[in-house]
Order: sequence, then C-alpha cells, then structure tokens
Amino acid sequence: MKILGIDPGIATTGYGVIDVLGNRFELVDYGVFKTSPEDSLSRRLMHLHEQLSSYIGIHSPQHVSVEELFFNTNAKTALIVGQARGVILLTAEKLGLEATSYTPLQVKSAVCGYGRADKKQVQSMVQRLLNLKAIPKPDDAADALGLAICHAHSYKVNSYAQTRR
Repeated sequence: MKILGIDPGIATTGYGVIDVLGNRFELVDYGVFKTSPEDSLSRRLMHLHEQLSSYIGIHSPQHVSVEELFFNTNAKTALIVGQARGVILLTAEKLGLEATSYTPLQVKSAVCGYGRADKKQVQSMVQRLLNLKAIPKPDDAADALGLAICHAHSYKVNSYAQTRR
C-alpha cells in the first residue's frame, strides 16, 4: 500500500510517500512543493495543484493523508494555509483519491506513542521507522512522512476492526 502524506502550506508544502510492506515501512520519496511569493495567491494555488497532480501521477499512491489545520494566532496565515489545504483536498478528490485528515496530536500519538511529543521526537521516530541515516529535511517533508505513517497505523487499525465485525 502506497501512502502520500502532505503537510499543507502556501510557500512550502511538504510531501512524503511510503510503501507499507506488512509491518514495516519503506521510504519512496519526500520533499517540498514551493511557490513564489511574487506570484498572486491564485497563481500560487494553481501552481500547488499542478505540482501535486503531476506528483500523484508519477507515484500513484492509493491513499492520501493531510494535516488538519490547528488553531493559529495569525488569522491571515491560517486562512491562506486553509486555502492551500482546500486545493490539496480538491486535487486528491479530482484524481480519485480520498484524503484522510489527521491532527498534529493524532500524528504525534501514532508516530511516537505520545500526543505531546515535540517536533524533534517526531522527526527522530520518522527517521527510525523509515530506517533513514538522517532526519528528513526540511521539517515540512518530515511532517508529511509522519502523516503517511499515521495513516498507515490508522488504516491498519480500522481494517482490523472491520474484519472483526
């Protein structure tokens, strides 16, 4: 099962793809999509859509996992990131993929076993779970890989629960 995790942003959107092979994870790819602050917001959103569409076409994930927005003290930033998240959800749906959303607390719990883990703890566990030599950089990409791992755990639990009914 191939999972694409996405950490939404307008300037930088993190992405990470993992393969779930039984009880282990294998890294496929990770990085960031970038947009230029010199472009209009609508152009940046279109560019994000184009990059994501192309990327999904290349990697053909079966699942998409997206970070749920949390409260931000800067309302303008939260609105813009929300628009980027909307483009991500729309792109996934348009390409026939259901996008599942997870809060930062859910990701921390799934990756570290502790919902109040700090960013470094999550990054370190992502590194360990994917058997990487170093913590993935930039942070947005590491967060996206954490989202993919979170979905893998959640999907397994939900699949098991459904077979038990």
